[in-house]
Amino acid sequence: MRNAGKRSVLGVLIDAVDYDAALDFVFTAVKERRGAAVSAIAVHGVMTGVLDPEQKFRLNHFDLLVPDGQPVRWVLNGLHRAKLANRVYGPTLTLRICELAVSQRVPLYFYGSTPSVLRGLCTSLIARFPGLKIAGAEPSRFRSLTPGERRDIIARIRSSGAGITLVGLGCPRQEMFAYELRDQLSMPVIAIGAAFPFIAGLIPQAPEWMQNHGLEWLFRLISEPRRLWKRYLFLNPLYVFLICLQSLRLWRFSTEGTVPHCRPVAG
Repeated sequence: MRNAGKRSVLGVLIDAVDYDAALDFVFTAVKERRGAAVSAIAVHGVMTGVLDPEQKFRLNHFDLLVPDGQPVRWVLNGLHRAKLANRVYGPTLTLRICELAVSQRVPLYFYGSTPSVLRGLCTSLIARFPGLKIAGAEPSRFRSLTPGERRDIIARIRSSGAGITLVGLGCPRQEMFAYELRDQLSMPVIAIGAAFPFIAGLIPQAPEWMQNHGLEWLFRLISEPRRLWKRYLFLNPLYVFLICLQSLRLWRFSTEGTVPHCRPVAG
């Protein structure tokens, strides 16, 4: 188990952890019935914090940010000597959470995405992990929640008996959801990105060799060019440029951020 603590990547504080340390954190919070905001963060997630000071504040007040993307792991190793052998990939983390949830009898709640994705996700997970308890699965509304809807969602999740909520709303909406609701839910709220459709089998995953060489972005860009071209063709080069500035100590990236204004939670 490796946990070298939080390290700054362009001012976003990411935990230099491996899978075992991440799982230990999550299930310790479950046992303590403690609210915890967790996210698997890749380059896109880091850049949302770089470009939006309110989002940086949220991310830097998460209980655990794990290095989902290889380029994030490489920076942790190169700049901070984290010695991480692997990234903590969101879909794999989700599967490991499910596996441990079976043995520890922890029910899970899935929030986000579409009804068809959730059906495929639950079917896949139950087939893969017999005995998995799914306390509930609720699709996104793809808009901001009203105060009443927010209260209802909190009540449904709390009354479901779930011990962990996994959120697939897309970045940065899922991090906003986890940041705002962790204390009311009193459980780990884990923003898990594209894990829902990946595990459901509705979106293809990059071959392992592409994942290992940090080329997953290219595979996803080819698969979904219309939706993802701005993200990857703009943010990826900017990330590399800013990392060069940080590594050469030509720019100091503050970790402060700006306290978010009160606004409706994305749902």
